[in-house]
Amino acid sequence: MAERLTVLLPGGAASPRCAQVLESALAGRRAEVLPRLEGPLHGRRLLFAVSLDESGVDHGFSDLLAFLRTHPGCLDGCVGGVLVDAPGDLYTKAAGRDLVLAADLAGGAFVGRPLVEGTGGLRNFTVQARNAGCSLEEAYRLAAADLAARVAAFSPPRLARPKLLVLHASSRETSNTLALWGLVRDRLGDRCEIREIGLRNGTLEDCAGCPYTACLHYGERGGCFYGGVMVQEVYPAVREADAVVLLCPNYNDALAANLTAAINRLTALYRTTSFADKAVFAVVVSGYSGGDIVASQVAGAMGMNKGFWLPARFCMLETANDKGEALALPGIRQRAERFAENMLCQLS
Repeated sequence: MAERLTVLLPGGAASPRCAQVLESALAGRRAEVLPRLEGPLHGRRLLFAVSLDESGVDHGFSDLLAFLRTHPGCLDGCVGGVLVDAPGDLYTKAAGRDLVLAADLAGGAFVGRPLVEGTGGLRNFTVQARNAGCSLEEAYRLAAADLAARVAAFSPPRLARPKLLVLHASSRETSNTLALWGLVRDRLGDRCEIREIGLRNGTLEDCAGCPYTACLHYGERGGCFYGGVMVQEVYPAVREADAVVLLCPNYNDALAANLTAAINRLTALYRTTSFADKAVFAVVVSGYSGGDIVASQVAGAMGMNKGFWLPARFCMLETANDKGEALALPGIRQRAERFAENMLCQLS
């Protein structure tokens, strides 16, 4: 049975359009609406509903982010989704990614495709409206209702020995990110089945944007026009995996090029394979700062776009520059152990 929803409405008010969409999404459901987050909400099914103005700023939303970022554990055991509405075409996704990362680090998990955006002209619903034979406004309402249903019904898979697929594009001789993953992997021991695939330079061609029908054609045959390591190794491994672990050094405040290419190339597989029961984790290492930017990119690309579900505290964020520095960070072994234990807790 679908569970009761708790709607967090920052500031206590929604724009007229957002209010109508929210009312439609909650029709026939048990729900309570909270105007602000003032204390822990453990074990809830949460639907965040955010109305932005033309500047992309909302004081109630800012207060919510501040609370989440300063109260770790306040959403332990929660599962969530996010609805963001705005009068323009900008800032909705940025707001959604900021909120998902802050809530995830506060202990909340998120369903795959956890973000529904209502942009100014709703042109982001063009394809959905065409496929459903309805208006843009109706496609928006249908997407919000679907999100509410998935949040209310979501139950993370519980696995005796989870299968982890680890993707990286780093050198073992110099990479702090791979060194940290080594600590985590040691602490996972034999409680997981782990496969690692390296995507170094020269092994992976990026997606060049085939037409939808061509991508679907190859996806239905289990492949991709560009072939290579993605079709030969990554696709079969993703199908088998219960969770994907991305090892992400921070390159210019962005994911490494080959990891980005791999995510892009998952599109052909995504056309025919649901990732809704597959989790994503990340180990992010920055030389100076910006780990949160990279983590939000992972949440956006893998969770919001490709539909992997996001376990609570899905990312390990560290700062290390020189070779070997990561392993000398104060308390790093304890943090690696906590991250490994959290992975097991989320999956089994």
